[in-house]
Amino acid sequence: MCGIAGIQRTHDPRQGLPSHVESIPEAWLDILDESIKHRGPDGRGRFRQRVARPDGTVIDVALVHRRLAIIDLSAAAAQPMVIGAQTHSAGSGSPARASASDPSLPDLTLGPLIAREDASYQPIRAHVCPRCRELGQGTLAVVFNGCIYNHRDLRKQLQASGHEFFTDHSDTEVLLHGWSEWRNGLTGRIEGMFGLAMWDASEGDVHLARDLFGEKPVYVATLDGESTAFASSAAPLIRLREAGFGRVALSAEPLVEWIAFGYAPSATPVLGIRQLDSGEQVSSNGGCARLCATSLDARTRTRRFTHEFAPLDGGLSRMTGVIEQAIEAAVGKRLESDVPLACFLSGGLDSSLVARAAMRRAGALTTLCVRMPDEAYDESAYARRIAGILGSDHHEIETSPNPAEDLVGLIDELGLPLGDSSLLPTHWVSRAAAERVGVAVGGDGGDELFLGYERYSVAGDLLPVRAVALLTLGLSPHLFARRNPKSASDKVARLLTAAKQRSYRSLLAIHQHPDLRRLLGRASRTCRWDDRANNVRLAQRYDLDRHLPGDLLRKVDTASMSCALEVRSPMLDRDIAELTLRMSSERLRSGRLNAVVSHAQRKGLLRQVARKYFPADIVDRPKQGFAIPIGEWFRTDHGGMRQLLYDHLESVDPFPGLADAGVTLNMGFIRRMLREHDAAGERSINPWHGRDHSQRLYMLLVMSIWSKWLASLRQLV
Repeated sequence: MCGIAGIQRTHDPRQGLPSHVESIPEAWLDILDESIKHRGPDGRGRFRQRVARPDGTVIDVALVHRRLAIIDLSAAAAQPMVIGAQTHSAGSGSPARASASDPSLPDLTLGPLIAREDASYQPIRAHVCPRCRELGQGTLAVVFNGCIYNHRDLRKQLQASGHEFFTDHSDTEVLLHGWSEWRNGLTGRIEGMFGLAMWDASEGDVHLARDLFGEKPVYVATLDGESTAFASSAAPLIRLREAGFGRVALSAEPLVEWIAFGYAPSATPVLGIRQLDSGEQVSSNGGCARLCATSLDARTRTRRFTHEFAPLDGGLSRMTGVIEQAIEAAVGKRLESDVPLACFLSGGLDSSLVARAAMRRAGALTTLCVRMPDEAYDESAYARRIAGILGSDHHEIETSPNPAEDLVGLIDELGLPLGDSSLLPTHWVSRAAAERVGVAVGGDGGDELFLGYERYSVAGDLLPVRAVALLTLGLSPHLFARRNPKSASDKVARLLTAAKQRSYRSLLAIHQHPDLRRLLGRASRTCRWDDRANNVRLAQRYDLDRHLPGDLLRKVDTASMSCALEVRSPMLDRDIAELTLRMSSERLRSGRLNAVVSHAQRKGLLRQVARKYFPADIVDRPKQGFAIPIGEWFRTDHGGMRQLLYDHLESVDPFPGLADAGVTLNMGFIRRMLREHDAAGERSINPWHGRDHSQRLYMLLVMSIWSKWLASLRQLV
C-alpha cells in the first residue's frame, strides 16, 4: 500500500528538444511527492527515462513513489521497481544531459535512472530476466498501490514459464513479470486491490489500471497538449496544474453532481482531471493526452464480470455453506502480511463474520471499534459482545476531540469535496489502528453484494409509488421531513421525491431535486435524475458501479491512507461477487426463495450464516450504519464543528471560484437551512418545528473548505 504519481511528456524533436530535466523539472516531482508522502512513510523513490518511438517522437517519463511496506519488507522490494533495463536512444536532436541547475543528474542517454530516498539519480542496473529477454521486453518500471492476494500463485506460474525473480516474495515484482508475459491480460489474472502505473519503454507508453471494484484510486490529469500526470489522489494533480500549467478551471456539470450527491465515481469538479473507473485500464497509445479521453468508448476498459453467470440456487443449508466457505477463503487470502494486522469490528453483520473468519484462520486477532458520544449512533456495545464471543484483543476508540481540524486536513489531502461525513469516524478508527498495526480488514461491500440496504426494498416500487407521488404535487415533499433525519416521515419524503423523478439515485442524494433547485437555480438542470434503475438488480448495479467506488471506497482509502494504514475488504472478493450475482435476489435478501422480504430478513442469507455463531438479538437487529451525530455537532459546537460551519458559510465569499464555472449558490436558502437546522434541535411539541439539514450542511461545508483550499493554492503561485 503506497502513494504513486508520475508525469509523461511527448516531444517532436523537429520542434526542439529540451533536456529531460527541463522537460520534467524536479520541482514538479517534489510537488507530487510532498502531496502523497502521508500514504507511505517507509521509503521513497523516483524513476526517470527518455525513449524514442519508431516515428521519432520522444517520450519523457518520471515516476514517484512513497512506500508503505506490508509484504516483503526488504530493500529489494522498494519502488519504483524495474526489470529488463536496457539503453534507449533519445532519438534525434540534442542528447538529454543534466541541466546546469541540477548537475547531479547523469547523462540520460545512458538509460533509465532511479533515485532512492533522495533525488540522487543513478543509472539502473536492474535484474534482466531471461524469459523477459526471450519475449523481447525492454525496460519495465512500475509504481503500485495495493495488494495482490494471489501473487504467490502467479509467481509459480511465471517461474514455470521461465521467469527469474530477484525478490523473495514481493507482490510488486509479480506485476513486472506478469506484464512481460501477459501484457493487457495481466489485470484479469489478478486477485487483489490495486492502482498501478506500468512504464513500458519498448512501447514508450504508460499503462494505468485500477482494480475490479475500485478499492484503490488512480487519478489522471491532462496538463497540456503533450503532457499527462497521474496520482493516488486529485490533490497532487491540482497542485501540479496550478504550479506549472496555469490556473485550474472548474466544470459546471461535475460540480452540480458533487453538490447533489457528495461524490461522482470518475468525474471531478476540476476540468481535465478524472478518476479511472473501477476495473478500467488505459494506455497512452502513442499520445499521452489520450489517457484523459472523455468518451468511455475511447478507453480500453476491463468490464466487470463480462461473462454471463449460470443461475445458482439450491437448498438453504447448501447455499449457506457455500457462502460461508467463500467468506472464509476470501478472508484467508487477505491475512498475509509481514506487519501486524487487525480487524475493524462495528458490531454489524459483515464485520462480525469477517472478524470470525480472521480469528479462525489467524488464531489471535486485534479488533477495533469507535465509541460514539451519542447512543443513537453508538454500536460499541455490540462490537464488545462480538469480541467477547470471538475472544479477540478488543480496543474501543473515542471520537476525535478535533473533528474540525481533521476534516480540513482530510479534504486537503484528497483534493476533492467528498460529502460523506463518515469519513471522520473511519479516519479515527484508522488512526487508532495505525498506532498498533499496519493492516486492517473490514466489512465493506457486504451490503451491495448481499442486498442489505433498505433502499433495495423500494427500488422496484418507484414507478408504482410515482402515481401516488404525482397526486401530491401540490405538496412539497420536504414537509413530510421532521426533525429526525432517520424518522419514517423523512424516509417517506425521500421516497416521494425519488418517485416523482423516477430516480433510484435520488434516494442516495444529499440534495434531492427540490432542494437542489432552490440551492442552485438553473444550474441544477444539469443533474441527471432519470436513471431507470427500477428493480433491485439494477439498483445493485448502480451501487457497484457508482456509489461503492465513488463514495464508500474513496472514503475508506482517504481516511486510512491519511495515517498510512492498509485496509482490505474480503467481501469484495471476486468469488463472493460471482456467487452472489448468480443467486436470486429473493435468496440473498430473505434467505429463502419466493419469500416476502421483511425488515429483519434483509441480507437474510448472510444472517443464516451468522446465526450459527452469534446471538439472535445481534444477528437480527436493524442495520445502523457507521455515522456520527454531525447535525447535533453543528448545534453544540462539538470539536469546533459549529464554529467551522459558520466561519465558512457566513464568510464574505464561501465558495470562491464556483461562480466562474456558472454555479452560484443561493446564500439566502443556505441561511434558511442554518436557521431551520437550529430550530429542529429545540424542544417543541410541534413535530414540524424546524428541519434537520445535517448532511446538506455538511456537504456545503466541505464544498466551502475545498473551494477555499483551491483559492489558497492560487495565491501561492
